[in-house]
Amino acid sequence: MWLRNDLRMADNTALYRAAKSCDALAVVFIACPNTWASHGDGDNVVAMRLRSLRQLQATLQKKNIPLYFLEVPTFGDVHAALAQIAQKLQIDALFANAEYPVNELARDHSVKSALGKLGVTVEYFTDRTLIPPGSLTTGSGDGFKVFTPFKRAFISAHSNSGEAFGSLPTPRTQPADHLSQWPEWIALDGEHNLVRSIPDTLTGYGVAAGGEGRVLDWPVGAVAGARTLKKFADIIDDYEEWRDFPARENTSRLSPYLNCGAVSVRQCVQLAVAHNDGRWDGPSKGATVWLSEILWREFYQHLVVNFPRVCRNKPFKPETEAVPWSDRAEDFERWCAGQTGVPIVDAAMRQLNQTGWMHNRLRMVVASFLTKNLLTDWRKGEQYFMQQLVDADFAANNGGWQWAASTGTDAAPYFRVFNPYSQSKRFDPEGAFIRAYIPELAEVSDRDIHCPPQDLFSDHSYPPPICDVTESRKIAIEAFANLKK
Repeated sequence: MWLRNDLRMADNTALYRAAKSCDALAVVFIACPNTWASHGDGDNVVAMRLRSLRQLQATLQKKNIPLYFLEVPTFGDVHAALAQIAQKLQIDALFANAEYPVNELARDHSVKSALGKLGVTVEYFTDRTLIPPGSLTTGSGDGFKVFTPFKRAFISAHSNSGEAFGSLPTPRTQPADHLSQWPEWIALDGEHNLVRSIPDTLTGYGVAAGGEGRVLDWPVGAVAGARTLKKFADIIDDYEEWRDFPARENTSRLSPYLNCGAVSVRQCVQLAVAHNDGRWDGPSKGATVWLSEILWREFYQHLVVNFPRVCRNKPFKPETEAVPWSDRAEDFERWCAGQTGVPIVDAAMRQLNQTGWMHNRLRMVVASFLTKNLLTDWRKGEQYFMQQLVDADFAANNGGWQWAASTGTDAAPYFRVFNPYSQSKRFDPEGAFIRAYIPELAEVSDRDIHCPPQDLFSDHSYPPPICDVTESRKIAIEAFANLKK
């Protein structure tokens, strides 16, 4: 079984099928640091991946299933490496869960072709999504471009089938002598060997697989993911009411575990449907809204298959390529550092830089501020998020940024711009979140903390606003409106 971003033993489709079908089973993980870097994967998401992998290796060992590790530079090296592994270990079948961005699909096609020539069966399974991307289409047979019709069609097709997304059992335990039947390592052509140890570092990355089993503030692995899911079950009914308030712990915080596969999307659906009387749209407003968020994730995964241009650094709406983005490097640097002088934006960016995560409401606020108030190209923000996020998923990150920038599918109308001050007053009314990440503002009153008077900072401990949000909004709206002329 070939692991990717599906680092769990329970409810893992490919692992379950492999264990059920094979007389002798081994698992392999292939790191491709050069390709990961070119895709923007940063230290945090890679550290989460490696540390979760190390925990999974220990769990699989209790089932007498060996986990091998291999590092090759790029996706383009994977098919040749797997062909060698298949020949040297006399493998006759390879199982993996499907991945959907353009480069991943090309890699997997090459693997299937190369191994097919050796008589090795290759099977890919739907696991990262609830249903295969491309299987849900409009009446004309096209992929959905707008979320609401997608959601409506999905629920219509699956509203009574919560049980269809039930969890699969863990793989069966292999015989006691199973581990000893597999070699400790094998030599491959080139510099890299297939080994049964996970390295502490990868080429070009400043990460460590070892340590205390944490990445920043995040415990890693399937056990931590299951614990987080269980904790959310206690508050899911309040999700709709409090989900937009960043100072409260009322979101699931499951995205890092979903992204690396420590938790499956089916397990999430199962939890929410159970709280909703077995339905997608039931009596629990919190569960219903959270299921909608899960479907947003599903929608973006489908989007990269149906409209692959979004994988090529292109806007979903081609006409928005002509937006006259600003080239003020200082604006972008201040935004990244949380030094814009707009407290809710700065607190959110500091949360990202310190924890590798940002509250979802704030992701929309800071993306709107960067792309509309600072008129900075959304791709810069998208790339910065990929470098910092511990839950960096290409499809969700790209979809969210293009939504905020009004360049993507289901995009907010270009004239809809989040006002960071009103968002701050509404969702952090007492400034608790701002104070948590901006100690310079700790003594500012609740009334002033959202937009502090500058005479409070004669010592320059906190900067003045980088822009006038009202005037910059007008400039952005005019720039987008001119595209239609």
